[in-house]
Amino acid sequence: MAEKVTVPGIVKMKHQGKKITCLTAYDYSLARILDDAGVDVLLVGDSVGSVVQGQPNTLAVTMDEMIYHTRIVARGRKRALVVGDMPFLSFQVGREQALRNAGRFLQEAGAEAIKLEGGVAMGDTISAIVNAGIPVMGHVGLTPQSVHRFGGYKIQGREKGQHDIILRDALAVQEAGAFAIVVEGVPTALAKEITERVTIPTIGIGAGIHCDGQVLVLHDMLGLFDDFTPKFVKRYADIKGSMAAAVKNFIDEVRERKFPGEEHSFK
Repeated sequence: MAEKVTVPGIVKMKHQGKKITCLTAYDYSLARILDDAGVDVLLVGDSVGSVVQGQPNTLAVTMDEMIYHTRIVARGRKRALVVGDMPFLSFQVGREQALRNAGRFLQEAGAEAIKLEGGVAMGDTISAIVNAGIPVMGHVGLTPQSVHRFGGYKIQGREKGQHDIILRDALAVQEAGAFAIVVEGVPTALAKEITERVTIPTIGIGAGIHCDGQVLVLHDMLGLFDDFTPKFVKRYADIKGSMAAAVKNFIDEVRERKFPGEEHSFK
């Protein structure tokens, strides 16, 4: 088996110039496939609300749901680093609440780190979690839990004021002790500047080529979810089409009395 991916190992990859790969995962079976394929980080994202639960956004996802999904992903992982995503209102109310919920990901679910959204405003919260021995991955730029404040899933940082705020957020996340930062939905030039200014890895999603790593939502890149397809998504497969064809084939064979055959029956 390949060497286990760790938090220090992810940080080291930036300084080695080795790109970091990250995909979302929500269940045991797919986590095993991703882990066997060699993905570095399995992010159990609150995107589960959209691509698994059918919610219009991530805001309705609860801590208990995130613990459940993280636990079953962790069971399927041997090599990858498992990161649990702090859902909406699981860390914003206060530092004590944030610390307790972050701890649940490690204690109850088997995660090795947590991710939370926010920059300067979350600095003290990140520091408190890190000081408790819990590794934190930050998230700046287009932060999905702020979708209503942004007026939708809109690219952030094109204007000078936004650019400076996001850069300050990234620097604050690093200063607070995070080991990595997700940079989402920002212009390529801004992501490049952030990546050059911080000493911790940046993991981009809709942020161009210059980040230290890349993350995609699994259901997007496999073509399983097509309710909404962001520009930054590259589809590496059409699993939805393959599944639909397989199901149709099953229906046809049952109705035509071709299945089950003798090889699928007992004597």
